[in-house]
Amino acid sequence: MIHGLVEKPVTFELAALGVLPRHEVIADFHCVTTWTRAGVRWGGYRLEDVMNTLVLPQARPQQAARYMRFVSLDGYEVCIDRRDVDAETLLADQLNGEPLSLEHGAPLRLVAPALYGYKNPKHVNRVEFLASYRRGRAERQTLAHPRARVAYEERGRILPGWLYRYAYRALIPLTLASYARAARIVERQS
Repeated sequence: MIHGLVEKPVTFELAALGVLPRHEVIADFHCVTTWTRAGVRWGGYRLEDVMNTLVLPQARPQQAARYMRFVSLDGYEVCIDRRDVDAETLLADQLNGEPLSLEHGAPLRLVAPALYGYKNPKHVNRVEFLASYRRGRAERQTLAHPRARVAYEERGRILPGWLYRYAYRALIPLTLASYARAARIVERQS
């Protein structure tokens, strides 16, 4: 569903993306907590193509809609400054040539290699156009930077980015343990 500052809210089925060319992006995935997964191969549809072919002609976002808020099936939400959407930003449905698993964001996830991982939401099902930035719960809890550009080390809102490296590195074992617990829960439910 596309809504917010648009002339006409619209809902697209996943099949609607089939009219667009598929693209593959091989990029490093950077977590704000300082780990990186190098050379990840994502497949899907360029967000620019989705916007230009489907969203802009049908929903017609207003000029004031400077931000896109992505909402996931699990309630996760994140705002992206539209200036940060580039040719490598995808709505991905594949990882390393295979369909996305639930763990990696099926059926569709945003992949923005120039931004830290928290700006790459999984299970995307809604996009809201906004005039002003709106933090999601995770961003409020962690004091995350609103832009999250990797090249500028935009990790947090208060301290210089390089300083966050030391704090986040100490949290890596806890973060990995949390991911492992979540994966076990999902596995038991399957």
